[in-house]
Amino acid sequence: MWKEFKDFAMKGNLIDMAIAFVMGGAFGKVVSAFTDGIVAPLVGQLAGGVDFNNMKWVLNPAVVGADGKETAAEVAVKYGSFITNVIDFLIVAFVMFMIIKGMNKMKKAEAAAAPPPPPADIVLLEQIRDLLKK
Repeated sequence: MWKEFKDFAMKGNLIDMAIAFVMGGAFGKVVSAFTDGIVAPLVGQLAGGVDFNNMKWVLNPAVVGADGKETAAEVAVKYGSFITNVIDFLIVAFVMFMIIKGMNKMKKAEAAAAPPPPPADIVLLEQIRDLLKK
């Protein structure tokens, strides 16, 4: 059983998938930083100085007691973070699309190469075969 597990774990596809998973996680962090630090502020400025992270719809405001302490927390729908996550998703989806498109283009280029011509003796044998059929 250990040998079967070792063979399964050491297959190229599984290792490739594990590497892709780790790289995808790191790429997700880069995209999130890009969206939070560059895209969201730029879009916010174009939209009139709006900060996406602070965009929310308050259902029940926070209740503050006489002593200044919060007695009931605010209940709000934070749609700004949702917008940021949608932008993250679109960036990741576009990059994955471009990678797959590039890979497919490379595969087509490899497949488009013409096969080498058959050796002369094979051509001669085919000609003899064709003559014998007549």
